[in-house]
Amino acid sequence: MRFRAFIDGAARGNPGPAGAGVYVSAEGDLPAEEHFEALGRTTNNVAEYRALLLALKRAADRSATEVSIASDSLLLVQQMLGRYRVKAKHLQPLHTEASERAKAFRRFSIAHVPREDNKKADRLANLGADASERDLAGERFQRET
Repeated sequence: MRFRAFIDGAARGNPGPAGAGVYVSAEGDLPAEEHFEALGRTTNNVAEYRALLLALKRAADRSATEVSIASDSLLLVQQMLGRYRVKAKHLQPLHTEASERAKAFRRFSIAHVPREDNKKADRLANLGADASERDLAGERFQRET
C-alpha cells in the first residue's frame, strides 16, 4: 500500500512555540488525512523532524509498504538522503529515529518541494504552533498567579 504525505514544521521565534503538520494524500479507498501536533517551545528544525516522525507513524499505522514524503525543508531532505551531515547534536537523535523508522518500509523516498507546493502541511504546522502558543501562555499565567 502506498502512502504519500506532505510535511512541515513551524516555530515562531526559533526557538519558540512550534508545531508539526502532516497532510496525507488520499490513496485508494482511504480519504486524505490532516494531522498536527503542538510541540511546545523548540526550533524550526526540530519541528521539521517531528513532522517527519508523525508522518512515518501514520504510515506504519496504515500498514504502508511504500512511503513518499514531500517537505519544503531542504536541510531535512538532504540530511535524510545522506547528502548533508547532521552536525547539530540536538537533531542527531531525531535523524536516527527517522532513519530507523524509514527502514521499516519496503520503499521510502523523500523529496524537496517549494514552499508554495506545501501549503496544506504549512497550515497544519501553524495550527500546531498556535496550540503551543496557547499552552505556553497558560504555563506563564499559572507561574504568575
